[in-house]
Amino acid sequence: MHPYIWIAAGSALGGMARYWCTGAMARLLGETFPWGTLVINILGSFIIGFFVALTSPEGGRYVVDPNMRALVTVGFCGGFTTFSAFSLQTMVLMQEGEWLQAGGYILGSVALCLLFVWLGNAIATQLNPL
Repeated sequence: MHPYIWIAAGSALGGMARYWCTGAMARLLGETFPWGTLVINILGSFIIGFFVALTSPEGGRYVVDPNMRALVTVGFCGGFTTFSAFSLQTMVLMQEGEWLQAGGYILGSVALCLLFVWLGNAIATQLNPL
């Protein structure tokens, strides 16, 4: 089966899990703070870190098919949270001793994403009818 099918299946499962978790956190803790997103980002970062280490071809406890790795990491974690990929990539840079690149990636990601979410919102607001 083509890797895109595995990724699509994982993305669907991750998206459903995100929807459920967001609602559960809102019911449990209220909607005045984005608890669901925070919990999802933390949990997704844990899942991707745990799974990648456990199934690493370079010494992981379990060997899994590359399609299964794609289903979990790109598909499920990508559908569940994009923050998990950011966290994993930052950790890899740090493990490789690329501290300046890791810091630049962190600062650049946060600053540029905030800038561009504002810019997209500002442009769309101007396009909306008054």
